[in-house]
This record gives sequence, C-alpha cells and structure tokens, in this order.
Amino acid sequence: MNWNIPEINLIACWAGVVLGIVSGMLLGLGFHREDFLGGYGSLQRRLYRLAHISFFGLAGINFLFWLTVTLNRLSGSFLAPASSALLLGALTMPTFCLLAAHWPKARHGFAVPVISLLYGTVATFLSLLK
Repeated sequence: MNWNIPEINLIACWAGVVLGIVSGMLLGLGFHREDFLGGYGSLQRRLYRLAHISFFGLAGINFLFWLTVTLNRLSGSFLAPASSALLLGALTMPTFCLLAAHWPKARHGFAVPVISLLYGTVATFLSLLK
C-alpha cells in the first residue's frame, strides 16, 4: 500500500477511533468493581482513562490535519514533518499513559508526545498561513 500525506493521517484517525472504542470496551469490563485499577481516583485508573480518551482526541487532531490539507490544497516543506509529528504524538500519548500507570518514572516520557503534537499543530498552522 502506498499511503501519502495526508491520507495516512486519515487512516490514523480511524485507527484511533477503533482503538478508543475497543479500549473503552475493555475498561468497561472492570468499571463495576470499586477497586478496579486501584479505585476510581487512583493514578493508575486515571492514566488508563487518559489513554482511552487520547485515542479519540488525537484521532480528531489527525482528522483536522487531513481536512485542513485536503480542503486548502496545502503543500510545502512543513507538511511531511507535521504529519509525522502528529502520527508520533497519536502513537506515543496512549503508550506513555499506560507505561506511566505501571512505572511512574515513565511520566518523563510525556515530553515526546507533547513536543511532537505541539510541533505538528504549529507547523500545520504555519502552512495554513502561507
């Protein structure tokens, strides 16, 4: 398969929606237990919920990227790195949520998705302004 920018971001969008639904279903299997993942307010359970919702939120950002590039027929040197950065952020945000839920020192890794998502959104914004 030959995926181009921004189509790969659209594929990532729908993959994120699927993963969000599946992760919600899996988490939902244990929510009836009060002590599930350490209880409702536990850090572990909060990080699992953040991972679940990040699939949907970052799917939305990748959809907005696809929509912006497609509707505005954008091109330029910022788009490939912006696309890659948004994909990296969508992959690493839920990953670091789950890692940090079990290994607290992994929280330092949140810099990876945050910086990549910031770069991807700023680069897209700058491409739109050109």
